[in-house]
Amino acid sequence: MEQENTQPVQKEDMAEVGETIDIIRGEQKGNKGKVLIVRENSVIVNIGNHPSTGEPIKTVVNHKNYKRK
Repeated sequence: MEQENTQPVQKEDMAEVGETIDIIRGEQKGNKGKVLIVRENSVIVNIGNHPSTGEPIKTVVNHKNYKRK
């Protein structure tokens, strides 16, 4: 089983609004997304648009589960 990092995420390690990130863990692993909102423990990211409706696809990613570009 993978061991979790229990140290808090530093402010300088957090992504900022408008930045592109690589998702490295979770259901959306391997996707890239643009940060829309930064929260205390996570970010809300736009990972694309729905092909038939054109609506944005958004997801929430914990700070530990992405890498800044």
